[in-house]
Formats: sequence, structure tokens, C-alpha cells
Amino acid sequence: MGAAERCEVRSEAVNVPGSTSLTCGNVVLQQLRRVVRSVHTEERTDSADCWETALADGDVLDFNQLAGADLVLDCVYRGGTFGGTQDDPLSKLLPVGNQGGFRVAGSTMKDSVKLAVLYTTGSEPDWPDALDPYTGTFTYYGDNRRPGRALEGTPSRGNLLLSRVFARAHGDAAARVKVPPFLLFDKPGTGRDVRFRGLLAPGSDRLSGEEDLVAVWRTTGGVRFQNYQARFTVLDTPSVTRAWIDELVAGRPLGSACPAAWRAWAERGTYALLLAPPTVIVRPRDQQQPVTADRPLLDLVYQHFKDRPYDFEQFAADLWRVSEPNVDKIDVTRPWRDGGRDAVGEYLLGPHADPVAVEFALEAKYYAPTHGVGVRETSRLISRLRHRQFGVLVTTSYLDAQAYRESAKTGTP
Repeated sequence: MGAAERCEVRSEAVNVPGSTSLTCGNVVLQQLRRVVRSVHTEERTDSADCWETALADGDVLDFNQLAGADLVLDCVYRGGTFGGTQDDPLSKLLPVGNQGGFRVAGSTMKDSVKLAVLYTTGSEPDWPDALDPYTGTFTYYGDNRRPGRALEGTPSRGNLLLSRVFARAHGDAAARVKVPPFLLFDKPGTGRDVRFRGLLAPGSDRLSGEEDLVAVWRTTGGVRFQNYQARFTVLDTPSVTRAWIDELVAGRPLGSACPAAWRAWAERGTYALLLAPPTVIVRPRDQQQPVTADRPLLDLVYQHFKDRPYDFEQFAADLWRVSEPNVDKIDVTRPWRDGGRDAVGEYLLGPHADPVAVEFALEAKYYAPTHGVGVRETSRLISRLRHRQFGVLVTTSYLDAQAYRESAKTGTP
């Protein structure tokens, strides 16, 4: 059975639902939704794990040193400076092409892929590729990102490759040995530089075979289309040696240089996860607020509600609803009867066919972008959470360091 048939089909439209009560306009809300998505991705990582952070201190290999180099976890490989595709470092490191998110050694159409590269810039909020250091899981979206083509009919055949390898990943050892290793790279800064993020195996021991590769629906310009959402496991492998790369190209994936984690997965189907929880738990103000390009949206919202700040509560509730598809319902309370909560609602967990509703309380703080939300405000929300509720704070500002630290220390969701 192909992946297109066995995958659970989920609907997640890019367009904001047609009926809202916002006075700021749906266009602003759509743009804000994209900003919120990018911020959510950043919240799951520390400063060293954000897709858009500047180059961190660490190993850096110059462009003229790439040929024959090993792949070391989190090492940065410099691009060239000639001004064209010849500056691409991946094609110098590996026998793959110099463009695209999917790059393979071999042919997808001929089913002869020896190794595959996944490259992400992390700059497409509608397709939020994300690395979760807590679970060792990497979420990657396929290459059918525009309407007009069949799910697996993309020019690079990236989605066809996903369908094939995930089907084999759920098979026996003879099937898994035919799965090419996936090498993950991201964009750490500007220019053509790339950073090696790890060796990936398709699937996860946390997910079933119906959950690790799913077809999601999106809408662009009123036209619906599907793309794959794939979940990979980052294996506990600090480096991929040149010797193993040579063995892969030669058709010997389980040769003497094969990493132990890959051998264990191919032969026994066990995942040796690379877990690296962040050590930094307090994000500074600049990491909580929008990037410079999106800052005008925040300023527009702040100015719009300047003369009627209570209306921001409805806006905050609607923004939370459209940015989190699992929000089932949400009710905004009256300003003088909110009990410290501006809205209450339910968040759905579990399978779509049989979800569990968890209650939440939302508080909206309309503050100047330079005025942080402090301990008094967060303590007020936390103290009013009922049993088995979690809290949501929506603000035009940011959480100051003390409030952030104390909220994390209490462990209140």
C-alpha cells in the first residue's frame, strides 16, 4: 500500500476562516498567524537551535576544505563567493545536486538512491520545518508546496521518495536496508553556508505508521492541494565519516564504517535518539518579539487598539484560535467578570476521531512593545487556573526575565 493511501489525511488550510469578528482586518490576521507560527517554532528551541540565529562559535570549514571532509554535528560548511550555484557547499561535500530541499545521490525514478540530503532554510512559515531537541524528532514538509500538481508528481520527486522510504521503514530488515540514510542540513546565517544537523532515520518510536507520514491539505488563492508532513528521528551519531559516505555510494550501507545507530535501525528497527534539551530557559526580549521585517504588524495592532484596549481581548482570542488548529472553542469573558481570565476554552489532544478536550484560560495584555509583562501579571493568571487547566498569555509586548524565570520554575503549563 502506498503512502498516499495509508497516510491519514489531515486538513489544515493556510487561509484564515472566512468569518471572524476582528476589526483589524483578515489580511493583518493572516500575516500575524504566520508570525505566530514562526515564533512557536523558535519557542521549541534554544538560541543555538533556532533556524534564523547567527553563526554560533564552533567548527567552521572553509569552502576549499570541503572535498573529502567528514560531516560533524553542528559544524558549519562555508559556501563559495563566486556569485552563482557553484558556491553551493553541499555539492562539494556530497555527490548530490546544488539546488532544492531534496538532493539525492542516485535516481529516485530508478529507485537507486544511495543517500539523501534534506536542506531547510527554516524561512517558510507556512511549512515550518522544525527540530525538537527534547524528543530527537525532525518534522519536514515535502516539495509539493504549490497547487497544480499531484501529491507525488513534483519535478524533484521528493514526495515520491518520502512515500517509498516510509513504506519500507515500516517493513522488515530486508526492506529497511533499502532505505537511504538522510543527512540534515540547515541554513545557519547568510550566504551559502550550511550546517550539518544530524543523521536521520524515517519514522519515530513515538509515532505509529499512520502518523509519521501524513498528507496535509493547504489552500493558496482558493485552490486546494496536498503535501506531505514527514517525521524523522535524529540518530545518536556525532559524525558521519567520509569512509561511510564512500561505502554508501558504492552500495554498501552496512559496511565496516556504518554508524552503530544506523545499523541498529536498519537491522532491528530500533531508534537510538539524539536528545539535547536546551540549557537556556529564559529567552530575551528580542527572541520573543517579531523579527524586524514583521515589526510593522505589531505596531499596527498596537496603534489600532490604542483608544479601546479592551477590544484587544477579542483580537487575542481570535489570534490564538486561528494560530492553533487544535483550539476547539473559546469564549471571551466580560471585562468586569473575568476573574483574572479574559477568555476560556478547550484544546483538543489525541486522534481526530476521538480527541480529549483540555480546558485553558487566556489572558490578554495590551502593553506597549517596550513594556514587559511582569511577575504580578503572570502570577495573577497562574493563581486563577483551575484544576487541569493550562494558561495562555497573548500580549503586544514580551515577558520580562523575572516573570519568564519564575513561570518556568513553577512548572505551571
